[in-house]
Amino acid sequence: MSDPQETAPVAQNDTILAPTGIVVGIDGSEQSICALIWAAREAKVRKSTLHLVTAYTVPIFAASGLDGGYATVDDDVIRQGAEAVLREAAAKVAHLDVELDARVENGDAAGVLLELSESAELLVFGSRGRGGFLGRLLGSVSSALPAHSTCPTVTVPLSCAARLGEAEPAQKDLPEVANVITVGVDGSDQARFAVLVAAEQAERYGATLRIICAVQPYTGSLAWIPAPVDRDALFAEIQTQLDAGEKWLRNHFPKLPMQIELVEGSAVDVLVKASETSELIVMGTRGRGGFAGMLLGSTTDGVRHHSKGPVMVVRDQHDPRQEDRSAFGPLLQV
Repeated sequence: MSDPQETAPVAQNDTILAPTGIVVGIDGSEQSICALIWAAREAKVRKSTLHLVTAYTVPIFAASGLDGGYATVDDDVIRQGAEAVLREAAAKVAHLDVELDARVENGDAAGVLLELSESAELLVFGSRGRGGFLGRLLGSVSSALPAHSTCPTVTVPLSCAARLGEAEPAQKDLPEVANVITVGVDGSDQARFAVLVAAEQAERYGATLRIICAVQPYTGSLAWIPAPVDRDALFAEIQTQLDAGEKWLRNHFPKLPMQIELVEGSAVDVLVKASETSELIVMGTRGRGGFAGMLLGSTTDGVRHHSKGPVMVVRDQHDPRQEDRSAFGPLLQV
């Protein structure tokens, strides 16, 4: 392994440059190292530059004695510590032969990453961070990023350490991870765009695309529903729409292996279970609402917080390939 001091020189300027490629948030925690390793492997597959970023703000403490005033921590000391964290992180992925760039930014971590997301391919981070002020990069910050990032985000939980080769499995009977990219759909435009992104990811990895539509169970306790729900008719209608969606997708990805599943159950539970054996879960940021197939929206956070594997969240964007969807059959009425 190369000397950390010689790996990926750390940028010294305080101007937030907007890189292309994959941006990964680093704060020295185990969670951020898992995110780094996943991001480095992704950068190698995409042939993209990997940008390691940490951010800090200089804390100010109010004086507690009779003399009024404020005391600050030396900015140079904090920066040197942050640079050391980045050098150690860069050394962990130096063997992957990926083009690296490392930088320390002075500013709010969420704000820094969101600004970088404006021109990045992908923004990657761990599920929660180390706390404190030195690199408060993950934790609550990671909860704000998927909803506001301009580019897709990937949350990598610490439980991925074993599958990434960073830890021994806690038990011998862990489910085997298949070469499958799983995406949740609910008939919304947001979900259709997420499917296109998931299909591109599956093609990139030579993986099977697994499309899941989960219909929330109806208990009959919702008094505002005017009439009993015909479950068989509902499932038949959704299946017809899924079949039409499959024809549309195969038109754009004719060689991509696909599995289409319509299941009854909580979307969070279904996708979290799927995360145990999928390389990646892909979701949109929000869904169509209502009860018949509600998948995204707040469900996205539920999946991210409990997933056993990486979760990609895709902001809704216009894609020209969506324009011909109606030509292949009925759409869900949102």
